[in-house]
Amino acid sequence: MTEQIQELLDLSALPVAMSFCDEPPEHIPHVGKAEASGCTYWRRAAEGESFYTEAADHYNCPIGCHTHNVELPAERAGELNDTLGLMGELGYIAMEEVPGIPRRQETFRRAVYSPLKDAAEVPDVVIISGEPRQMMLLAEAAVAAGVGIENSVMGRPTCAMIPAVMQAGRSMSSLGCIGNRVYAGLPDDEFYFALPGEHVQALVDKLEMIVNANQALEEYHRQRQAEI
Repeated sequence: MTEQIQELLDLSALPVAMSFCDEPPEHIPHVGKAEASGCTYWRRAAEGESFYTEAADHYNCPIGCHTHNVELPAERAGELNDTLGLMGELGYIAMEEVPGIPRRQETFRRAVYSPLKDAAEVPDVVIISGEPRQMMLLAEAAVAAGVGIENSVMGRPTCAMIPAVMQAGRSMSSLGCIGNRVYAGLPDDEFYFALPGEHVQALVDKLEMIVNANQALEEYHRQRQAEI
């Protein structure tokens, strides 16, 4: 499936598989180095790494801890309010918006990240990054497969896309946020598409048809434009 997605869309980054679990997975190493944000782990998996994280590996990202329901230790518990306070002062977010941000209900224990092609089991969420045209094709394929939501585009914070997809059971897109673009290195001309791992096959089954249809329609529209 990964090869089909890569070939049909000509993606530059590997699709990422992410799953939550209680116990350390067998034959998969611990990440070893705690990153500045949870979404940095997406980038590492998109570059080919497979690993798992524990709660402490997410402490540096208070917003990600909130969306993934990571319990911060007492000495760092105030960092979330400090970060939200700064965002509020800048007019970036209003405090009344915070309760509406998607959040996992289960307390975080561990998470597994890997390229989709290396996932040992069906992942909870598959994350794909790419240019608008590539994400357009994915969104159209998801709708055609009955696993997408029309006009479902999320903004900040990017990491809220994970619980949102899991709770809805459908695909969503995220425009990213400035933190993600800094920590995960998301280019300015790319954004995200995510879907439950259980729906990947259904999406792939429709993707080739959607790609071919768009190629035919592009030719049709260009010819029509030239004639008018």
